[in-house]
Amino acid sequence: MPETLIDLQNLNKIFTFTSGIFNSQNRIVHAVQSINLQIWKGETLGLVGESGCGKSTLARLIVGLENPSSGFIFFQGDDISSYDKRAMKIYRRNVQLIFQDPYSSLNPRKSAISMVKEPLIIHRSGNSDERRRQATELMEKVGLSAEQANRYPHEFSGGQRQRIGIARALILQPQLIIADEPVSALDVSVQAQILNLLKDLKQDFGLTYLFISHDLNVIRHMADRVAVMYLGQIVELAENRDIYESPLHPYTQLLLSAVPDCNPRKKRKKVIIKDEIGHGGNRGCNFQDRCPYKLPLCKEQQPVLQEVNKQRFCACHLAGSIRMS
Repeated sequence: MPETLIDLQNLNKIFTFTSGIFNSQNRIVHAVQSINLQIWKGETLGLVGESGCGKSTLARLIVGLENPSSGFIFFQGDDISSYDKRAMKIYRRNVQLIFQDPYSSLNPRKSAISMVKEPLIIHRSGNSDERRRQATELMEKVGLSAEQANRYPHEFSGGQRQRIGIARALILQPQLIIADEPVSALDVSVQAQILNLLKDLKQDFGLTYLFISHDLNVIRHMADRVAVMYLGQIVELAENRDIYESPLHPYTQLLLSAVPDCNPRKKRKKVIIKDEIGHGGNRGCNFQDRCPYKLPLCKEQQPVLQEVNKQRFCACHLAGSIRMS
């Protein structure tokens, strides 16, 4: 069994919003619902789902930018909620985040090398010369030259800005990198360069990735295992090949049926839905209003993520009996 780096146990995050001016009402959003998930050391775990399903909220919970409403996050067996200030600082050094937008995630008033070496200053690592040397070496590692070190964000392309963000995340030598849609804002040709760079860095630095995307082709290229998220819940979890060749959950089938296939002769069953995405937190299955296979049981009982086959997990009352052709 692989070594577990991050272990999420019954993790929940609820947001409450007040809507209306004269007749204000509280609206509750279940952004993350009862998630049980392990990230294994050395793997790339892909997290896929529609926009608004809770992927980024889950990332922020793991990094420590948000506090869970309930549940636990374990790092190498330790509950991070028990950490004091010093232990939390060490944890955040080991878990770093690559942001989605390379345009807004960089400070326009700071040079590239200043942003890359800033985490070393915060964590009081080395002296000024050592920090500059480490930052310069890492920038070259991600494909930026020493001559570009003193340039500002507006002088770089989108792909180059994302390379700065990657270098900044790596400078503290973390164990886990959470890449939150790291290529979605880039041109397709640049996406391939950044994805291949991330793969190379994983091997060179012995990293573990939680790779978040709504693009199934990107996830297929990057991930060892894939977790499919819908309205705050993990509805399917399996090895990369199993997800793409024989998805078990109707929502996973829906996502895959929407992906264009370059082979015009290949026939794939089209999953048809009628309703829009809901809000979650309802009685029964969150996917019931969109599912073409729903049963009366789906309205009354919410399915739990359970093992269907070896290392294949699905949260569906019909798990294993629905197949795509």
